This record gives sequence, C-alpha cells and structure tokens, in this order.
Amino acid sequence: MTPDEAQDALDALRAEIDKVDRKILDLLNQRTIVVQQIGKIKQTMAMPIYEPKREEEVFSNVMDNNGGPLPNDSVKRLFERIIDEMRTVQKVQMERK
Repeated sequence: MTPDEAQDALDALRAEIDKVDRKILDLLNQRTIVVQQIGKIKQTMAMPIYEPKREEEVFSNVMDNNGGPLPNDSVKRLFERIIDEMRTVQKVQMERK
C-alpha cells in the first residue's frame, strides 16, 4: 500500500466513524428524551432518581446482548457513564420545577 492509498483508506474509515458517531449521538438523544419522561413520572411519584436495581438490569441487558468485539467490561463502563449522565439530566430537570 502506498502512502497515498493508506491516507485514502484512513480518510474513508474516519468518514465512516463520523457517520457512526452521528448515529450514536442521535440514539443518545433519543434515550435522553425517554429518561426525561421517566424523570417526570419519578418526580410526580416522589421516587428517587438513583435506582441501583434498575441499573443492574440495564447492565445485564446490554452485556447479555453484546456480540462483540467490544468486551463486556468496556460495555459496562460505557453504560455506567451514560447512566450517570442520564441521572444528571433527571436531577437538573427536577431542580427546575
């Protein structure tokens, strides 16, 4: 492979990553909308934002359905971060009301 061919291949793969990143962003925003709806219900019912049992269910769901190549421990860490950010969204939403 020549340097120009290598650069063309990198550019194409990076464009693909950019496309996937936009899809991930769209899905995260869809998830956030659902989380906001859940937050409204929790606030109405005076329920806590943090629900450890539910978080474990989420982790089990994603890890049980992980076909790789991303290892389960990486999947769990990513979802821990996502859930943490979603809790922040709910907290901010509840503080506004």
